[in-house]
Amino acid sequence: FRHTCEQHEGMAGYGWEEYDVRLGGRQTIHDAGNAIDLATEFVKIPGGQHGGSWAVRIKGTPREGAPERLMTTVIFYAAMEGFGSLRVANEEDELGIEGVVTLEGSSKELGDFALEINDGPDSNKHPPPQHKSYASKPLDRTIVASLQVPDENLWQAKRTFADSTLLLSEALLFQHMKTEIDEMIAQYGNENAPPPWQIFTIANNIQEGNMHFVQKVFEGAFEVVLYSPMQFDIMFSSGSASAPVTLAETIADSIESASKSFSNRFSKLLAPKAPFNTSKFQSFAHSMFSNLIGGIGYFYGDAVVDRSYATEYEEENEGFWQETAEARGRQGAVKLEGPSELYTSIPSRPFFPRGFLWDEGFHLLPIADWDMDLTLDIVKSWFNLVDEDGWIGREQILGSEARSKVPPEFQVQYPHYANPPTLFLIFEALIDKIEQQLSVEALGDPLEPIRSPHLQNPENAKDYLRNLYPLLKRHYFWFRKTQWGDIKSYDREAFSTKEAYRWRGRSLTHCLTSGLDDYPRPQPPHPGELHIDLISWIGMMTRSMRRIAEFIEEPDDVVEFKGYETAIIRNIDDLHWDEKAQTFCDATIDDYEESVHVCHKGYVTIFPFLTGLLPADSPRLGATLDLISDPEELWSEHGLRSLSKSDPNYGTGENYWRSPVWMNMNYLAVKSLLVREPFEWRFNIFSGRLENFCDADILNKNIAQAPGPHKSRASKIYTNLRKNLVQTVFSEWERTGFAWEQYSPDTGEGQRTQHFTGWTSLVVKIMAMPNLEDGRIKDEL
Repeated sequence: FRHTCEQHEGMAGYGWEEYDVRLGGRQTIHDAGNAIDLATEFVKIPGGQHGGSWAVRIKGTPREGAPERLMTTVIFYAAMEGFGSLRVANEEDELGIEGVVTLEGSSKELGDFALEINDGPDSNKHPPPQHKSYASKPLDRTIVASLQVPDENLWQAKRTFADSTLLLSEALLFQHMKTEIDEMIAQYGNENAPPPWQIFTIANNIQEGNMHFVQKVFEGAFEVVLYSPMQFDIMFSSGSASAPVTLAETIADSIESASKSFSNRFSKLLAPKAPFNTSKFQSFAHSMFSNLIGGIGYFYGDAVVDRSYATEYEEENEGFWQETAEARGRQGAVKLEGPSELYTSIPSRPFFPRGFLWDEGFHLLPIADWDMDLTLDIVKSWFNLVDEDGWIGREQILGSEARSKVPPEFQVQYPHYANPPTLFLIFEALIDKIEQQLSVEALGDPLEPIRSPHLQNPENAKDYLRNLYPLLKRHYFWFRKTQWGDIKSYDREAFSTKEAYRWRGRSLTHCLTSGLDDYPRPQPPHPGELHIDLISWIGMMTRSMRRIAEFIEEPDDVVEFKGYETAIIRNIDDLHWDEKAQTFCDATIDDYEESVHVCHKGYVTIFPFLTGLLPADSPRLGATLDLISDPEELWSEHGLRSLSKSDPNYGTGENYWRSPVWMNMNYLAVKSLLVREPFEWRFNIFSGRLENFCDADILNKNIAQAPGPHKSRASKIYTNLRKNLVQTVFSEWERTGFAWEQYSPDTGEGQRTQHFTGWTSLVVKIMAMPNLEDGRIKDEL
């Protein structure tokens, strides 16, 4: 039985091949274990006042080597949570339903609606009679069962039936099915039991309830449409729409139209550039992006928060990591807060199906190129979580269903814990696009007024940012207040006595709040530590706030943020540059109460470069490029290593951020080598296509293009790194059917989480970056 996406369940891959949140898409599940490929084609049909209607077409195709007589059962279920109604409109038939199954419902949010599931085309086959039990439950009919389930259990549609003491409403489908199995075994005995496709069925039991299961059993290939008289379709018709969608032709036309629209838009916005402008890379790019945007969801529920504000959480004493561990263990002020809602994309459907703060900024970078309005809706949803102090929980585990995926020790969120502020990358992307004055009319998309009103009319963007600005400032100053680092107590010399920062939440072996969990840090932890990655993130955040203030015309704030920005850039050099190591390093306090650098070369030590705080003429840039390009340090044929190969901690312990290649950090490196795409899109009236035109002012801002000692070298590093990253992710996708959380720097093999289509999907933006093969931008359109 397959239900939720899980890892390592005999799948040869699954996911969206094309998907647009406004139109729909196509998804295929390659179920090697069950020897069938299951395709779902989903379309949205606008109309009415309640979000419109939708349809799903479901197709099953036996895989190569499948049994000659492959039997497959498909169970669709629908449930109504909270106020509202949902009922089966068909009259009960003890043998099952012939023809269309209709569910009717009503709720405040959806109004009146109908949900219809049909039999599919005449070519669909069902298992023939092979056992006496077939007479009372013929499998050429649809089986429908109704349940009344407490709201808090509705998400538990699939539960193991190993525990026979579970109540029906607790175990749902499997416990319900077990009752049927027990009755059949009691009637026919183990020696004369029905075949599996007959015995693993639900009861024919239509009644009042808030949850309804609809089961079909097929032999060989099949198609189902929810709804249509021609296919196995599922159709949701909004009662406020002008007319229900009932024709297979309408669904087929909508599916075809959505596919063409997706391909056309992708070719103009995210098309891979040479050497990746071939059909195989195009299909790969379509899939990676579609799974990213197809992972967007709406989450609602309470969260576990510790608001004890224990004095230990100030982390002021040596040995603070032991004190904080004891404070967390008391659990005295841990309680459920909320409920809250969040609209967000996710890192991975099988393993991380929830919102992660530092992941989300990376997720939204490709989505912002596709649909800025959607992107800004998500950003606003995140900032609506800001509490009165300015804190946003770094992991949004909302509700019991979300908590079921997380070990208890990781469920509690702490209001003094920060996370990299990557959402501020999106504000810079928004302002960049407005400043570049990108033409959207040439896209020829009738939905463009909905997708990009903030780009078409900058006043819309100003209104959006003005409304959000108080929350952004609150969050920014919360960061400065809670993650401050100590300069004065240790007589550190720096341009500013205030601009230094330290992650709270460190343990002896981990700094989870930094996002770089097991990356080596100074040992033992000390309250006098200063972290180079954190000051770099806050530098980026400050630059973003300064640009927002400029854009919405807040001159006093511009002056304030510019002062912070200047001080941060100066202090990065004063507090973190190590002349001997020729890199930026964390700082700590030694046994003699002196400030010293602790240098573990890797992602952390190139953070000023990754966050765009090193200009093309920086005296530190040469050494940074040395570190990046050295095969004995960070360079590998599969991307930049997270930790230098020369570091004694390389590949040791948990080895999470101690050697593997991560796509989010590599994306920042590729982008920083280019700084910004050195062209703007314009519509060529002679060719009838969008084309890129170089802008000399923009070119001068690119490390790989700017005149100077590093131009040729940076261009070569950019070109080779871009090739290595794309080829690594593509090869593993082609070999395994999946994108992965991280990649081996030695073999390029995907590691850890399977179907990790969050920030690994940044490979789409890398493919869409310009080709600098010979040191010049080439136009492949």
